Amino acid sequence: MQRQIVPDVVSEQTLVGLAPTASVLEAASMMRDRHIGAILVMDQGKLLGIFTERDMVCRVVAERLDPETTVLRDVMTPDPDTLTPNQQAGEALEMMGRRGYRHLPVVRDGDVIGIVSVRDLFAAVRSELEEEVQTREAFMFDTGYG
Repeated sequence: MQRQIVPDVVSEQTLVGLAPTASVLEAASMMRDRHIGAILVMDQGKLLGIFTERDMVCRVVAERLDPETTVLRDVMTPDPDTLTPNQQAGEALEMMGRRGYRHLPVVRDGDVIGIVSVRDLFAAVRSELEEEVQTREAFMFDTGYG
């Protein structure tokens, strides 16, 4: 069985989003407090972008911008690629690897319902592979004389 994004990777999440006018400092504080690596940038429920740890390093720190006065609109990744709930974890992992992403929003009918990280996807694929190995071992070593 191949794992799908929903419900196998994303089941219940409290989405973390900020307005495009929020400061990088606000985003960094929220990321620290919630132990997450990305923030959705939203306006009235609409996904505008994503702000990640990589964005912070490359677009804020490396450019010597002030995190207190720099707003997310200016440093986010706008219009990010997204995943659908029925996409398979392996397919999503392949896309993320090919395009260099570590986080992607999950969207259903235009509404953001979650966000997945490469770590989430690796865990789902690993679990799937472990189950497959157990099933094959049970089939191969079950003699039926038990």
